[in-house]
Amino acid sequence: MIIIGNTTVSNDLYLVSFCCHLEKCLGACCVAGDAGAPLEEEEISLLEDELDRITPYMTARGIQTVKDLGVFDYDVHGKFVTPLVNGGECAFAIFNEGKAYCAIEKAYFDHKTPFRKPVSCHLYPVRIKIHENFEAVNYEKWHVCKPALKKRNRDGVPLYQFLKEALVRKYGTEWYQSLEQEIASRQSVPDGNRS
Repeated sequence: MIIIGNTTVSNDLYLVSFCCHLEKCLGACCVAGDAGAPLEEEEISLLEDELDRITPYMTARGIQTVKDLGVFDYDVHGKFVTPLVNGGECAFAIFNEGKAYCAIEKAYFDHKTPFRKPVSCHLYPVRIKIHENFEAVNYEKWHVCKPALKKRNRDGVPLYQFLKEALVRKYGTEWYQSLEQEIASRQSVPDGNRS
């Protein structure tokens, strides 16, 4: 484990190579699962403020779900998450040629909103668990991401590099540079001496 400030970072972030393979997974992370994407409290306000600019990109079912539930729901632990359409896909999921995409991100890339998407989605397959005095940054293994692990054999991109933009968005450039330095120092040490 790597410790940077008040975060602990799993060694998986540099030991696991990962590269999303949308052609194979079809965006299953927007559809599978028993709860929506985790939301930070300030993201709820952002979604509410930007909803009029995001709605034109959404499906009719997604729009109705947000009308019925609002831009957030609760998971079984009482945490904020995006709402699901009848227990299925995220209300903000859109589809093209059988693949799931994010309506929020589509609006962002079309320069309609400054909000890209929930940071938990941007960071996936990394999940952050908040403890009393620190945040744990961990790789979440999920069967829907198997194609990303297979693709890694060709591309060889460690998770922390694949998620650089998202990690900088969440923790800042200085934090990410500290992570890079710590990983570099560990990779220069023989395998038997790593902690």
